[in-house]
Amino acid sequence: MKWLGRLLALWAVVCASGYAQIEPVGDGKTPGPLKAQHLTVELVTQHPYVYAGGEFNAGLIFTLEEGWHVYWLNAGDSGEPPHAKWTMPAGIAATDLKFPVPQRLPLGPLMDFGYEEGVTFPFTLKATEKAKPGKAHIEAKVDWLVCAQVCLPGKAVLGMDLDVLPAKPAEEKSDEAPVGAIGSALKSLPTPLPDGAKVAVNATPTELLVTLRSPDKGEVWEFYPFDQEQIKNAATQRLESFPGGVRIHLAKAEELTKNPAELHGLIKLDDGWGYEFRAPVSTAAAAAVPAGSTANGGAGAEIWGFLGLAFLGGIVLNLMPCVFPVLFLKALALVQSAGEERKRQRSHGVAYTAGIVVSFWAIVALLLLLRAGGSQLGWGFQLQSPGFVALLAAFLFLFGLSLAGMFDIGLSLTSVGGGLAAKQGYTGSFFTGVLATIVATPCTAPLMGAAIGFALAQPAWVTFAIFTAVALGLALPYMLLSLQPAWTRILPRPGAWMETLKEFTSLFLFGTVVWLVWVFGRLFGEDGVDRAVRLLAGLLLIAVAGWAMRRWQGKWLGVAIAVLLIIGGVAIPLTGQKAAEEEKARWAPWSDAAVQQAHTEGKAVFVDYTAAWCLSCQVNERVALNSDEVQARFKKGNVVLMKADWTKYDPAITEALHAVGRSGVPTYVIYPAGGAAKPDVLPELLSKSIVIDALDKDLK
Repeated sequence: MKWLGRLLALWAVVCASGYAQIEPVGDGKTPGPLKAQHLTVELVTQHPYVYAGGEFNAGLIFTLEEGWHVYWLNAGDSGEPPHAKWTMPAGIAATDLKFPVPQRLPLGPLMDFGYEEGVTFPFTLKATEKAKPGKAHIEAKVDWLVCAQVCLPGKAVLGMDLDVLPAKPAEEKSDEAPVGAIGSALKSLPTPLPDGAKVAVNATPTELLVTLRSPDKGEVWEFYPFDQEQIKNAATQRLESFPGGVRIHLAKAEELTKNPAELHGLIKLDDGWGYEFRAPVSTAAAAAVPAGSTANGGAGAEIWGFLGLAFLGGIVLNLMPCVFPVLFLKALALVQSAGEERKRQRSHGVAYTAGIVVSFWAIVALLLLLRAGGSQLGWGFQLQSPGFVALLAAFLFLFGLSLAGMFDIGLSLTSVGGGLAAKQGYTGSFFTGVLATIVATPCTAPLMGAAIGFALAQPAWVTFAIFTAVALGLALPYMLLSLQPAWTRILPRPGAWMETLKEFTSLFLFGTVVWLVWVFGRLFGEDGVDRAVRLLAGLLLIAVAGWAMRRWQGKWLGVAIAVLLIIGGVAIPLTGQKAAEEEKARWAPWSDAAVQQAHTEGKAVFVDYTAAWCLSCQVNERVALNSDEVQARFKKGNVVLMKADWTKYDPAITEALHAVGRSGVPTYVIYPAGGAAKPDVLPELLSKSIVIDALDKDLK
């Protein structure tokens, strides 16, 4: 279901990107309440006046319709927190919004952090000693994202008049403590850890362990991270309580490729109280939990309990989309060989099991060796390698094309080794087990998470024992059929249905390829979209390889062409990284302030107004702007290069385009040094000579 969660998250981002195009409610003259879609918003203050040199509390109140929510500072898997932009007279300022302790908001496979029913975001208004006495109008432009099953962006303009009074006399009493919504909101803000309390954070390959030691800790309920992509927000947070403390087991986020230097978090107690902390993350083993502790989720279970979980998890792993096609094809081969003698069928089962067990041992041994060398790795660590992910995606895509009927590589072709797995003998069964392990490691089945987390924190022999149990569970279904051939009678007889089912099975492989493309993109951070597109282009070459194998079935020519295309398909997504980094280093992000700064330094500016969805933009960049000749001319003229990315709507870029008489991209503008000369707008389609000639003219 991860694909559904990502689609929902993407939908929320798309909604949020429309903020600038939503008409706000309110005219900035009244504090509210103002009615918007599914909520009302209101500006409230402790009192309608402020002393020069003083400050007082205020707040933004959101009252929500049933079933709708707004977001915390860290929205979780999707969403955006509310923002406020202030317009103030000289001498008056407002602090940032402060966020009360949130709640968990599950939505399918996602977990968001936010508020239902209603919430008040407090802040402080301050007046300097030079603030001019009299009436002062303050105005807040507020935007938010309100969500239920769908997300809707909203905006409002709130305003109110304040009386600015002369400095408060020294003998006058201080303001009383705020009451009402502001007072409640201030009380619900996170507080520092109490005196005597300490937090330690330890990292394992799969978890972050937060240990809170406090003489009066209360009952711990939940953990919230202030930073994104550190933990799996929707994962169960396993708790271990012990005298004077508690330990929280937090599953690491898939995007977390290395441990953070520190963890900024919020521990929420069952009474709604919250403690905010920052603590360094240590890779040393966490101190043992004292004997007699209790746990939520099975912590403290003996090794036999974890062996049982690992074994059951291995069995369930057979049903995962990564593994099911492999098991299906092997079971299909077993149906076709039902006439073989029992001893031979059992031997095939033993060979298949041996392939799985040996493969698991090899991966775990490599993992432990790398960890001994200082690497922080967890199960599935090979998916942190772009090369491995690209190769696995290419193979599964090629295999999926075969299952879909594009070409035939034989039902026994079930491993990267091709010829080894294609054999009908024991070698083929062994390497089928190898493939089952390769495609199983990305899928952590239910019941396996706790066992794997336990195993990777134990001595090597325990780690091997746990993963051997996983391997045996994975091998069990086929092994049982091979030991009891009579059970194959319950399987349907071979027929036309097998071809249909084979083609249907390809959908599972294509689904896994989609997920691997997403993983590949995430490995490259900001450049992830570009790299994912490159991988898709590589898969297109592999589709051509499949056509060649069909066109010249059984001939060396077809095999040779297919091998070359497959190599190219894997190489495309892995090349060009250095060039992309160099291009990124050349072009600074555009802003009007940056252009003005360059002009004050006596430099000319070249701005590339572009967007990811603009095909002409990409062509111009490759043909002209990033060519050696044009780059040399830029360098000779000491030209500052800026890129204005209009992929998402940006009102500042839109205004800059209008200023030069354009309304879309591609647009290329030379702003001569000093800023006095008129900007030179280049044609939409560029060549090297067009750019160089324009530079020669404008840089005189």
